Amino acid sequence: MRKPYIVVSCPADTFSGYGARSRDVLWALIESGKYDVQIMSQRWGNTPFGFLKQDNERHKLLIDRFLPNNQLTRQPDIWIQITVPNEFQKVGKFNIGMTAGIETTFCAPQWLHGLNRMDLNLVSSNHSKKVFESTSFEQKDNNGKVTGKLVLQKPVEVLFEGVDLTKYFTLDKLPNSDITTALSNVKEQFAFLFVGHWLQGILGEDRKNLGLTIKTFLEAFKNKTGKKPALILKTNSGPCSVTNKDQILQKIDAIKKTIGSKNLPNIYLIHGDLSDEEMNILYNHPKVKALVNLAKGEGFGRPLLEFSQSRKPIIASSWSGQVDFLHPEYTSLVPGEVKPIHESAQVKDILLKDSQWFQFDVDYVVKLFRDYFKNYKFYNTKCRKLKYHCKENFSFEKMVIVLENIIDKNAPKQVEIKIPKIQKISKPTKPKKK
Repeated sequence: MRKPYIVVSCPADTFSGYGARSRDVLWALIESGKYDVQIMSQRWGNTPFGFLKQDNERHKLLIDRFLPNNQLTRQPDIWIQITVPNEFQKVGKFNIGMTAGIETTFCAPQWLHGLNRMDLNLVSSNHSKKVFESTSFEQKDNNGKVTGKLVLQKPVEVLFEGVDLTKYFTLDKLPNSDITTALSNVKEQFAFLFVGHWLQGILGEDRKNLGLTIKTFLEAFKNKTGKKPALILKTNSGPCSVTNKDQILQKIDAIKKTIGSKNLPNIYLIHGDLSDEEMNILYNHPKVKALVNLAKGEGFGRPLLEFSQSRKPIIASSWSGQVDFLHPEYTSLVPGEVKPIHESAQVKDILLKDSQWFQFDVDYVVKLFRDYFKNYKFYNTKCRKLKYHCKENFSFEKMVIVLENIIDKNAPKQVEIKIPKIQKISKPTKPKKK
């Protein structure tokens, strides 16, 4: 019986969260040995291509499966498209849409239409599943008369983004690398780390909420005498250019000017793309004491899961996708409230005017920053079990099992045609004379 022919349309060769998700799904399908897998390469926003390297054996597993000229030559048995739902297309005999999901309280109608074009949809978190299933819009005719409701009609299942324990693990000794050298410039022995893109706005407009995170950090330690902690930002705004780096540094300076003090803690910028190995070094560097992610919403929050394997504490928003794996007993989940998204954050067909997302309690975080610096041992002890919680329940291996079960349960079965054996008819013989 032939293997099901699967084509995955995705940004597998990009430096992005969707790129990492794509690679994980592809390796899971390929290494299972159950499927004939090919890849249709797609972009992801402004993130560059070039993540996959020919000299990396595991990368080559994917490179060898890219469709020639990026063109289909036959219809897939299973079509998997990893992107935002408004781009979903029905191409295969069975069609699966896969998305990190939505970071707000409801999604655009175009997303519901996209989800309804597929036979099955997979999302990264329970937050996204809940939002998709609860979103609805009135449908009207040309005269404005309500004719019905647009709702989700196709099934949605959660497929979490499992952490690859071969890439992310505790390092007892740091290897020599460019990132190790870069961090030698950090004067302080205690630093908070942020990982993520810094998109629109300066103070609180962007989804990752980096501008307000910076301001809150500066407020927490302004005018402090003696030793201060540092804040390390692993960020960019899309293209990793010198111009973009300068723009980010200008944003940081603009925020500093709002504080009204010259006695401020240091902020360090790591700009550009890092390999998985370099990210693990960054997570495990002894100067990095905790990860901070005060995002307004996450489809999943992949760096948070990766960082959990360093056995260091995490400060994170208490709303959206990351709460699936950030156990409240082992994580500093920050309170806040759901508020309308900023006008500058609105994106046509994606982030809508009336939708809402999370805003952290600034005063609470100011106090939390200070307490982390003062009583770090307490938080470092508290977080130790998070590594094992995530390792046990949110590993790449566990994700592979869930994915295979979903495909086996939902996708059409390959039918094996059994040809009956034809009995050999012997040549007739003449009856013997008696």
